[in-house]
Amino acid sequence: MGLFTRSRPIRSLLCWLLLAPLIALNLFPFAVMLSTALRPRDEIFINPQRWLPSRLAVENFSDMWTSVDYGTAVLNSLYVAVASVALVLLVGIPSAYALSRYDFRWKRKYQLFLLITQMVSPIVLALGLFRLFVWLGWIDSLDPVAIVVAAFNLAFSVMMLFNYFSTIPRDIEEAAWIDGASATASLIRIFLPLALPALSVTAMFTFVEVWNEFVITLTLVRSSEHFTLPLEVHALASNLYELKWHHIMAAVLVATLPVTALFMWLQRYLVGGMAAGAVK
Repeated sequence: MGLFTRSRPIRSLLCWLLLAPLIALNLFPFAVMLSTALRPRDEIFINPQRWLPSRLAVENFSDMWTSVDYGTAVLNSLYVAVASVALVLLVGIPSAYALSRYDFRWKRKYQLFLLITQMVSPIVLALGLFRLFVWLGWIDSLDPVAIVVAAFNLAFSVMMLFNYFSTIPRDIEEAAWIDGASATASLIRIFLPLALPALSVTAMFTFVEVWNEFVITLTLVRSSEHFTLPLEVHALASNLYELKWHHIMAAVLVATLPVTALFMWLQRYLVGGMAAGAVK
């Protein structure tokens, strides 16, 4: 027993062996997606099926891109995701900072309210949001989509940042105040750099949630030039006359690339930010 508890390589090997089936299960859909996206059209429904196609049909990606104006959908998704992340951080940072640094009346009730809002599904409010934006005359635009999805992700972001901000000692800010820095300057120059792991994790989770948003976008968007990636993939998959599975899988594969790149870029902050934000 001592060998297993003291030897780090053995513990790592056991962990990887235990996690291998779960990793394979999670990677299996991506393997199917990649195999189908690179397969010629006449080999999709062959029997018996095989993993490797006879040739790599790279033209599936270019054909898909030009047939449904996929580039516009990518830009629309990027606009909504970046705008939503900016709104969440712009509102969430001062809110979480105030919760972590100041005591005020009904503070605990406000925190409970934030947790309760996390239980509300966007689909429950879809009809009400549609009627509201029809009344405002703000339908078929990406701006209300960015605002609404940012609002749905704000409570999680505030609680995530609040728990992390609470771990940063007050002495650091007080030392900056003694040196003559204002509260705003100490927040921007000292506090926020220390909170970079939590900010990165919060931005990443918000980006992923907004990137995959479907219900709100479907409710508020009407014209195809405002379609985001989930709506464009849905349009490909709901064709009444022909389902081009090689195009659908190519579209889904391309849609996962920005999220994967963002995760790889911010992965060094992920573990530390989640661990610090989970406990006080």
